[in-house]
Amino acid sequence: MSAPMPVVAIDHVQLAMPPGGEDRARAFYNALLGIPEVAKPSALAARGGCWFEAGALKLHLGVEADFRPARKAHPALRVEGLRSLVAKIDAAGYRVTEDAGLAGHDRVYVDDPFGNRIELLEPIGPD
Repeated sequence: MSAPMPVVAIDHVQLAMPPGGEDRARAFYNALLGIPEVAKPSALAARGGCWFEAGALKLHLGVEADFRPARKAHPALRVEGLRSLVAKIDAAGYRVTEDAGLAGHDRVYVDDPFGNRIELLEPIGPD
């Protein structure tokens, strides 16, 4: 008999960004994607970075001195109104890559201001 699984959920996802990237992170994650920024705990604030959270969605950006973007590994963010969001992202100058490879979903990829890959997907009903 196996022991019960102690891992019950993902608490948050953290992506890296270069030093001084907070304003660009806010422009992308808060202003463009609409995820509210929350204050980092005071004990962690001196490290830089910023946190974006709404309910169970918790996306944290931490400063990494030797930053390299995550090109393959990525968070997948479930959205409502994907096509409207894609138009907004495109108008902001970000390149959107279409991907139809997941049944039951409309999805795209976009790189954040630092080159981290972000998947945006919306479940679709039967035609």
